Amino acid sequence: MSSGAPIPTVGVVGIGRMGAAMARALARAGRPLILFNRSRERAEALATELGARVAASAAEVAAASDVCLTMVADDAAVAAVYGGSEGILAGAHRGGVLVDLSTVTPDAIRSLERRARETGSGLLDAPVSGSVGLAEAGQLTLMVGGTDEDLAAARGALEPLARTIFHLGPLGSGAAMKLAVNTVIFGLNGALAEGLVLAEASGVERELAYDVIAASAAGAPFVSYKRAAFLEPSTTPTAFGLELADKDLRLIAGLAAETGIPMPQASTNLDVIRAAQHDLGPEADFSAIAVHLRQRRTSPRPTD
Repeated sequence: MSSGAPIPTVGVVGIGRMGAAMARALARAGRPLILFNRSRERAEALATELGARVAASAAEVAAASDVCLTMVADDAAVAAVYGGSEGILAGAHRGGVLVDLSTVTPDAIRSLERRARETGSGLLDAPVSGSVGLAEAGQLTLMVGGTDEDLAAARGALEPLARTIFHLGPLGSGAAMKLAVNTVIFGLNGALAEGLVLAEASGVERELAYDVIAASAAGAPFVSYKRAAFLEPSTTPTAFGLELADKDLRLIAGLAAETGIPMPQASTNLDVIRAAQHDLGPEADFSAIAVHLRQRRTSPRPTD
């Protein structure tokens, strides 16, 4: 954001783990905030912490903000929060920009374009890659779909959140790229769980095995920031639940079918996530497939 650019008022709709973390990063960067969440208590608690304002509806957030950010669970939640008499599109206005940061299908954001343009508002999809901790630190990667003009207008709200902003093309490009990135993440998560549990079962101490994996060619940033979840699963808070992983993998499967791309590894990952969810419940972190593998361990094959 250039030094002469006006400071935007930013609305945040959806105060879950990621939404709250992004609001904290925005507040630290000096952005005036307006918050809305379906459970008002959560929005009020965060507003008290950050000195922000709480709106009575998503429409009120859009009407009062220069850039309105949404971070919700799925396509249905996007449709619900944007539509209706109290939805974001009811409060959208000329000169504002609506930015959805959720992990959804490309069609979820494209379906809103005509109505958003009729209000004079800009519209972007900008899903994020990174942990809750990276969100709070303003170190996310943003994958943006939409016009150059809308991105330029939204940068004052997006730059405090991001280490890197990629402009990928027209509306929906960000959503498609996020599903592609998550395809890799789920593959890495599954492989990391299997490699760690295999090393343990072969007599290598868990923490040491993790150190070796992190120092190896497989040591992506994901391995570093999921360390506590894999090494101390019983005491590390959930960052991304198995239920959400199931949802994302279903979206990946749908996009793969739409584009005609075979995705055998993603299909296997979905099967494993569902088995772990059956054993451990939907709220367990998706790294807990390592716990699931330990619990499902069979008797070792006898040797000659």
